[in-house]
Amino acid sequence: MPRYNRTFELSIHDVDLIEEALRARGRELCKLRRALSDQNPADLQSISVIEEDQRENAELLGRLHNQKTFYRPDTVPYVSG
Repeated sequence: MPRYNRTFELSIHDVDLIEEALRARGRELCKLRRALSDQNPADLQSISVIEEDQRENAELLGRLHNQKTFYRPDTVPYVSG
């Protein structure tokens, strides 16, 4: 039985492209959601599917963000803001 590959070799550019694609997908989902009416019962099922996709998309972007390591210069004192 095949197993999942647990190690990935992605460059910073690759991760940036993935994030950009996820943000574009989020924009498209938002446009689809706006096009549907809350008043139409036929649209309610589609709305719930779109909103679930939006949540999954946002959670994945959050997980990618949380895995980043942000650096600050060591030679000068760090001043936030």
